[in-house]
Amino acid sequence: MLKTQTVLAAESEHNPILPVPSELILGFVAFGLLLFVLWKFVVPRFEKLYTERAETIEGGIKKAEQAQAEAQEALEQYRAQLAEARSEAAKIRDDARLEAEQIKDELRSEAQEESRRIVAQGEAALQAQKAQIVAELRSELGRNSIELASRIVGESLEDETRRRGTVDRFLAELETTGTAGTRK
Repeated sequence: MLKTQTVLAAESEHNPILPVPSELILGFVAFGLLLFVLWKFVVPRFEKLYTERAETIEGGIKKAEQAQAEAQEALEQYRAQLAEARSEAAKIRDDARLEAEQIKDELRSEAQEESRRIVAQGEAALQAQKAQIVAELRSELGRNSIELASRIVGESLEDETRRRGTVDRFLAELETTGTAGTRK
């Protein structure tokens, strides 16, 4: 018992701040073993996952940049097509305006030609009516003149040739006095 008391006393004399050397060695060995297992198996897996994740992110960034470049290119193509469509629409509008002007000019010239034709027909009809009226008036005037002359002269102007000669002379005198009166 004495011995146990001395051992207990020796053990109780141990400084509580300093660890027991056997525990210290066992702790270092366990820590080294844990460090070796982590370094050999866990760290390579973490490195592999980190590398894969970095590559995935970089690939995603590259894909995003590529998609953005393609979108920008598509936008530029769209803008070019839009500008081309606008210029084509302007050209079509201008062509339509020119065509409308040509059609309007053609219709105007056709209308003027039709108007000239109608006026010419009207003038021809008027000239024909005038000639017919003048002929009717001459014959009527001739009859009236002969009747009047027969009454005045008292002789019958039955002879056709004399009657025509007298009427034609009278009308010629009327025409010369009528044209001389309009010239003054």
